[in-house]
Amino acid sequence: MTIQHTNTPSLSQVQRKTTNDSTDTSTNMESSRGQNGIQLLLAAEQEAQHIVNAARTAKLARLKQAKDEAAKEIAEFRAQMEAEFQRKLEETSGDSGANVKRLAQETDTKIQQLKAQAGDISQEVVKMLLKYVTTVTK
Repeated sequence: MTIQHTNTPSLSQVQRKTTNDSTDTSTNMESSRGQNGIQLLLAAEQEAQHIVNAARTAKLARLKQAKDEAAKEIAEFRAQMEAEFQRKLEETSGDSGANVKRLAQETDTKIQQLKAQAGDISQEVVKMLLKYVTTVTK
């Protein structure tokens, strides 16, 4: 009997093929794991970017709200101070006429007192001056 050769691979050929196939498979698995890892990293980076953007937006909204509240408080305070100023201005200007009258009366009274005092002592001053002018000393 003769054995015919068919295209059956030898043992060494089968081993090489198996080794090559397993290397290709592990390379493909590593490649797909690497791709999955990169995709996961990109997705995580995008999610982190969304979180950061949301935080920035919230911070800007809080800052705007605080600025608006501060402007409102300033306007209220300014209105309150203006009203108080106007009230005091009306009080003092309303009394202004009364103050002027009171000061004029006090001034007139003081002038009359000084004139009376001057009239009282003017005779004495004239006598004293005449005495010193007419007295001769050696």
